[in-house]
Amino acid sequence: MTQLLNPSASAASEPPLPDPEELLPDDLILPAADIFDEAGLRARLEEALAPQRDAKAIRATTVTLLKEAQRDGRAAIADAFEAKPMAARRLTRSYTFLTDGLVRAAFHVARMHLHPLPNPTEAERVSVIAVGGYGRGEMAPSSDVDLLFLTPYKITPWAESLIESMLYILWDLKLKVGHASRTVKDCLRLGREDFTIRTALLEHRLIEGDAELAQELEAQLWEKLFSKTASEFVEAKLDERADRLKKHGGQRYIVEPNVKEGKGGLRDLQSLFWIAKYVNRVKTAAELVKLKVFTQDELEDFKQAERFLWATRAHLHLIAGRAQEQLTFDVQVTVAERLGYVDRGGRRAVEHFMQDYFRHATKVGELTRILLTDLEARHVKQEPTLFGFLRNARKKKLKEGYKVRQGRLDVRGQKSFLKDPLNLLRIFEEALRTGYLLHPDVMRLISANLDLIRGLEGNKDAARIFLDTLLKHGNPERALRRMNELGVLGAFIPDFQTIVAMMQFNMYHSYTVDEHIIQCISHLAQIEREELIEELPVASSILKRGVNRKVIYVALLLHDIGKGRDEDHSILGAKLARFIAPKLGLNKDECDTVEWLIRYHLLMSDMAQKRDIADPRTVRDFAKAVKTVKRLDLLCVLTVCDIRGVGPDVWNNWKASLIRALYRQTKRGLQDGMEALNREERGSEAKKNLRAALPDWDKKDLAREVARHYPPYWQGLHVTAHVDFAKLLRDIPNDEIRIELTPDEDRDATRACFAMADHPGIFARMCGALALVGANVVDARTYTSKDGFATAAFWIQDGEEGPYDVSRLPRLKTMIHKTLMGEVLAREALAPRDKIKKREAKFQVPTSVTFDNDGSEIYTIIEVDTRDRPGLLYDLSRTLSEANIQIASAVIATYGAQVVDTFYVKDMFGLKFHSASKQASIERKLRAAIASGRERAQG
Repeated sequence: MTQLLNPSASAASEPPLPDPEELLPDDLILPAADIFDEAGLRARLEEALAPQRDAKAIRATTVTLLKEAQRDGRAAIADAFEAKPMAARRLTRSYTFLTDGLVRAAFHVARMHLHPLPNPTEAERVSVIAVGGYGRGEMAPSSDVDLLFLTPYKITPWAESLIESMLYILWDLKLKVGHASRTVKDCLRLGREDFTIRTALLEHRLIEGDAELAQELEAQLWEKLFSKTASEFVEAKLDERADRLKKHGGQRYIVEPNVKEGKGGLRDLQSLFWIAKYVNRVKTAAELVKLKVFTQDELEDFKQAERFLWATRAHLHLIAGRAQEQLTFDVQVTVAERLGYVDRGGRRAVEHFMQDYFRHATKVGELTRILLTDLEARHVKQEPTLFGFLRNARKKKLKEGYKVRQGRLDVRGQKSFLKDPLNLLRIFEEALRTGYLLHPDVMRLISANLDLIRGLEGNKDAARIFLDTLLKHGNPERALRRMNELGVLGAFIPDFQTIVAMMQFNMYHSYTVDEHIIQCISHLAQIEREELIEELPVASSILKRGVNRKVIYVALLLHDIGKGRDEDHSILGAKLARFIAPKLGLNKDECDTVEWLIRYHLLMSDMAQKRDIADPRTVRDFAKAVKTVKRLDLLCVLTVCDIRGVGPDVWNNWKASLIRALYRQTKRGLQDGMEALNREERGSEAKKNLRAALPDWDKKDLAREVARHYPPYWQGLHVTAHVDFAKLLRDIPNDEIRIELTPDEDRDATRACFAMADHPGIFARMCGALALVGANVVDARTYTSKDGFATAAFWIQDGEEGPYDVSRLPRLKTMIHKTLMGEVLAREALAPRDKIKKREAKFQVPTSVTFDNDGSEIYTIIEVDTRDRPGLLYDLSRTLSEANIQIASAVIATYGAQVVDTFYVKDMFGLKFHSASKQASIERKLRAAIASGRERAQG
């Protein structure tokens, strides 16, 4: 047990309380005393510690009192923030104020009670300094507490003990303390070597201890480190930013952004200020207006973005109870509610909130460009190098009225430039033509004169310039993105403004609507540049043969312009295109085609992913809708770009194979006549292929195999599946289940073939077995042979949405077999696994059940559109089987949290379901199964 040597010394040597003006700032979220009563706490500590002699007891008593003050202070701040949810700056100052009080109290106890020193020497001086974000006075609810313990010389044993005791108290308070003990010389040396340390030192603030020592640090840092190294600091911070953004997606419009580290987030704003402070030695962002780096309007943008982002981050921390920085789907809804957003205009509150988020992120990007260009003008930052394929573009001569300044395109005279409003569009084409980036000064000029662009709507010359920007230079996405960020797209095409920064609250889309459109056009340009021939052979060949480029580019630009309103966006988008396309200079035939493409831009994707394209009726119906190969070509290219523009992992071999097959079959039907698609012809070809694939088989066995199947079997499967089934069925007894798992790399899936004696409910049992092993079914079809055997083929994917690794197939086969044999009951075993993940819980997907008796000659098509979850397909197929419904095939299309399960079915007599009452009965049962499963999954 440690005894204090001189307990009475504490009272005599106690330093005075800090100046009340320092303790009671006027920018807190509520009165300072309601957050942390430092004088009152100090008095309670003295009273409680006076009789204490044991160090362990002193620390325990201190922690108890500080925990109480910490808890009450945090609760008071959180309550005040709930009432003032956008009071972000006052919130961050309040948490800083509370933390300062706790740190000072810990220092006081360590200095006066645990390690008293009545007559400290020159070497026994300590400054407790806040650094980094804490030093700047900006703390979120769960921010780290970064401390620098500054000593004049090598740390003494007394100082080491003091710091250690103080840290133990802070750690007992569950504060995340980052700490270092250094001399001024250490700070200078380490700051030269490490830019992270240098950045932290840039924003330091004395909390307690020796003030002279802290002042010496300030003076030495600016004299010997900061003042002569601005260029290297700026380049280091920019490199660091580039690495950070690469790690976090490098894209401002990712729908689950990182508020702190992502593009346009708080770290970007902080980096702006760090650089400005380092170069200009400013203390506030407002000083950048006096230095003519920012305009007053840009300063307001800075403040508003900072306020919004800090408020969002603080709510994130309070909701999670920890330092969560990712604005994930599950918390977006709650943050939006806390900030006071409501549902309106056919859109959810969370979508309005996220649209504001992305608009602020865009403003942060503009401010970053402005500051960096100012630094280049002062020769503090290197001028940018151009992108690879633009490096030779500098040799192109500029047109009259333009100049190059700091490696960027600028105008020679702003007044003369603005005399002709068309120049506000021409400059984007000139930037593409020459390869130069726009100078921030000219970007400011454009943003300030959007009214002139609004006046160009319907102007023929403006339309020509805009289309030339899209069509003539090979990389239109670069101009479109800049036009969008500056508000030009929304000014020139007013209906486009509605979708700027619009977020769709679902797991399927990775980008905002406007960024999705730009991504689509980027993919189209890549195909035209012949960069994706191997990956997209059909789309590449279509463009190489030639299409109307104006039509395809304008259709892509406008295809989602109707989103975010009450009406179906395809129908509304087509109506809007009817008025927009002529203003962009398209003739009547081109306008009609654009309108048709937008109205039916989801048709090919829906047909390929939600219908059985092996059914000739599917292809015939699609061909009737498309009518011409010209439209088919355009729709195919648009569909490919649209799917690829949804997100980086959405397009895969499975979707590619479906789109490719539908295109080729439809083109064949349009060119050679629909009779080319009939079952008999395709069946004969399939049988011929099977004979060729089994040359070693006895003729009698081969004849038996060919004769045992009905026509749909031959039409619906590839020859490789026919071979698998032939082998599985060969000499199969009635009581045996045979399974073959084959990687199907062309479809990014594993094909699972089952052969067994047919009986009611077998399809549902197979779905249950696959769900139980965690397989994601993307397609399935089942056939019954003439001699009574079920032959079912499922295409399944693992958790990474790809085919199963070959090494996993034997164990997978064993587990599936056990379930089918009844050794494991799927319904019971699935219950604990069939859960909706927390991240996905807030998505709302209304259920719809539709019946289609025209889409197939033989079957009724039941389409169930609802919320996805692991056991859904099993529940639906079991419900159908229990209603004595025969399932011939199931096509599964997944769109994030939404899934469309399409079943091709017949009744027990082999007939379609025409009766309205029967359809209503089936729908009730399916909805009941969905509701029951959802309740279980959320339980």
